[in-house]
Amino acid sequence: MVRKVKKKRKIKVKNLLLLFLFVIAILFALAMLTDVKINNIVVKNNELYSDWEIIEIAELDDYPSSLKTLSLSIEKKLEKNVYIKKAKVIRPSLTKVVIEVEENLPLFYYLPKDKTILTDESEVDDNFPVPTVINYVPDKIYSKLLKAISEVDYNIVKRISEIMYDPNEVDEGRFYLTMNDGNGVYLTLNKFTRIDNYLDIIKEFDNKKGILYLDSGEYFEVKS
Repeated sequence: MVRKVKKKRKIKVKNLLLLFLFVIAILFALAMLTDVKINNIVVKNNELYSDWEIIEIAELDDYPSSLKTLSLSIEKKLEKNVYIKKAKVIRPSLTKVVIEVEENLPLFYYLPKDKTILTDESEVDDNFPVPTVINYVPDKIYSKLLKAISEVDYNIVKRISEIMYDPNEVDEGRFYLTMNDGNGVYLTLNKFTRIDNYLDIIKEFDNKKGILYLDSGEYFEVKS
């Protein structure tokens, strides 16, 4: 009976060396990629916070490793802040991060509660350059007021000094606004966004002071 002799395969040293170098090259490339840092951060839609403050809240101020910094973790850090309703992170390249925020803006200071009211109706103790609602507003009117103000141009909101609830026989949703420039404005809840045109309207009266009636019609009563 003839025995079959198995031949031992010789492992070529050259092949082992090439494999070793290939593995080293991959590990080196991964290490280099891991060390690539975020160096370009763009912040969009921020009003309350500056770009740099958003970057600090997101903990990107030390320009961390790009691969070790997940978009989801950036969003979560931002959304933990009471003044940020939503955050979206876009990564157009390995080193660039674009942050889009929707802020939970302070709308007014509600004197009856001594609280600042935010867009989502939450209350905080911090002070901001926003109007003061100086008297009590009934609950059903209060919610409508908050919604109405949230739809007004925020730059106009910051021009309002005080808001007084001032209903009459015709409309229970009537308010009197004192502007920072000394003018007064009457508004109703269903016409609140008309205040967006405030600057254009006032220009027509050559900087005279008075009361602008936007609750019924649109006329200006000059102060004597």
